[in-house]
Amino acid sequence: MSQQISRRTFVQGATILGIGGMFGFGLTGCGPKPEQQVAAGWKAGTFSTDVVGHNAPFTMNVTFSENAITAIDTAAAQESLGVGAFALEDLASKAMEAQTLQLDTVTGATMSSMAFTQGLEDCAKQAEASKDLKAAPAPEEAVESEYTADVCVIGGGGAGLAAAISAAQAGAKVVVVEKCGITGGSTNVSEGALNAVDPERQKKQGIEDSIETFYNVTMEGGHELGDPTLVHYLTDNALESVHWLESLGVTFKDECGSATGSLGERSHYPSTPSGNTYIRSFQDYVKNNVDSVTLLHEMQVTALNLDASKAVAGITASYRGKQEVVVNAKSVIIATGGFGANIEYRQKVNTGVWASVKLDNTIGCTNIKPCAQGEGLGLAEKAGVELIGLSDIQLHPCGTPGTGLMEDIRTSGRNRIFVNKQGNRFVNEGAERDKLCQAIFAQPDSTYWIVVNKLRYPSTTEPDSNGSTIENMLALKHIVTGNTVEELAKATETDAVNLQKAIDGYNTVVAGEAEDEFGFKAGNTADKQMTEGPWYACQKVPTVHHTMGGIRINANCQALDATGAPVKNLYACGECTGGIHGSNRLGGNAIADCMTFGRVAGAQAATNAKA
Repeated sequence: MSQQISRRTFVQGATILGIGGMFGFGLTGCGPKPEQQVAAGWKAGTFSTDVVGHNAPFTMNVTFSENAITAIDTAAAQESLGVGAFALEDLASKAMEAQTLQLDTVTGATMSSMAFTQGLEDCAKQAEASKDLKAAPAPEEAVESEYTADVCVIGGGGAGLAAAISAAQAGAKVVVVEKCGITGGSTNVSEGALNAVDPERQKKQGIEDSIETFYNVTMEGGHELGDPTLVHYLTDNALESVHWLESLGVTFKDECGSATGSLGERSHYPSTPSGNTYIRSFQDYVKNNVDSVTLLHEMQVTALNLDASKAVAGITASYRGKQEVVVNAKSVIIATGGFGANIEYRQKVNTGVWASVKLDNTIGCTNIKPCAQGEGLGLAEKAGVELIGLSDIQLHPCGTPGTGLMEDIRTSGRNRIFVNKQGNRFVNEGAERDKLCQAIFAQPDSTYWIVVNKLRYPSTTEPDSNGSTIENMLALKHIVTGNTVEELAKATETDAVNLQKAIDGYNTVVAGEAEDEFGFKAGNTADKQMTEGPWYACQKVPTVHHTMGGIRINANCQALDATGAPVKNLYACGECTGGIHGSNRLGGNAIADCMTFGRVAGAQAATNAKA
């Protein structure tokens, strides 16, 4: 499914963040192969065009000799790492290698792909090379019609890759089939928060925590509907997942933070922005272990294959909708993500906490659309698996109006207030996600402003934990600013008196001078009073974020039927499973879930394959 650091200022911040050179922002040095030589006569030079990417418009520069594309520069693009940014890199590489305009869209990054191909064609026309490049054949991409493995993983997102690597570490030969052309799924566009009780880090921060507390708040946050056995396994083993990721090259920040609705200060954030950090480390592992892990993209699984005894024996997939591919495997792991972007399905099962809200196309989704369609649930159900908790759909308060994507100033962290269109606070900003969204829906137009100041952003050019900068967010008109509260009120069209009162009220609670009428408690070590400008505000709406229901599993990640018996040779992990989070997931528990149960699924599937 995908890859990402953040959309903003990646080029500017790459060196600071220690990930420069990840992409060929300016690919050079490739010319036509001998058998592809074209007649001379193109206009040599560098030509530019403006295109509209997924995240923002950007300028694309393409350099031509008299008979070849010699460089493609998309450095100005602000596409998401692992998603749009990967598509630009991948397509540039293929265009340079094959010297052609005949390029397939990268599934999972359609808009970025279209922007690239349009830009390349525009520049080719300027160089009078379009006719020749259109006539050149498409890059050759071949896959086998049949593969054999110990373990087949359906889905190359965070959970699927964790499972694949865990299985490989246990000695299994693994094939991963991914429907998209990108790797990493919606993990790429997550903030990367991973909850775990970590005495070494937390003690240094003065944070009091325990596994028992973590378990209790996870159960309470899920309204006591989580499976106690699964919740215990998650909270008991999350720190081991942190250490496992570190063994694969992931580095975490020294201090724990608080994801939105985490109900604690135990969120581990990667040192480089976003969940794409995990995916890059996973990709490195796959690259260095090609004998044990095979990753196949553009593979839509159409069926679980069963043997004569009705045990799962592999999968059948369609490569780009053109070629049937079979993977024979002794164990199969479903890790296909949730169904949050499947509008028809989520409306069908929306009989739970959000039954009063029509989850149609007016409500966006934080996930990458092709990566959150829920196909794995249908595959599992046909194999006899029970699906549970499907009505448990989570909305997140950090949606971007119009898309639902989580972008720009985030609701996670501290030192921010939520105000409605009148400039009034209306909720405890540290509450669970479902309570936050319920409060937002009760406001005029079901929207609000998140307000921060110099405390959160001391510099306009320094990338935040998601790679965004104030400078770029302002340039894209995604946020508004004011040196004073009065100026911010004017920019947000809120009442200045109300806005100042909201800020003052928050500050008195942080100072310990009053109790908050909405229940906010300044018990976090990061809490400070917001007093100095500049001030910044970003408009937000609720958005579909996570689907807590799915495949019924046990603590060994075996997929279970309605009687609780395992469906032979079938495992599941990640957001496609149910029972872990109850009816509301805590912020930071999804990555913990993916990594912890992904590790289990891989190890158990490998053991089963050897039996």
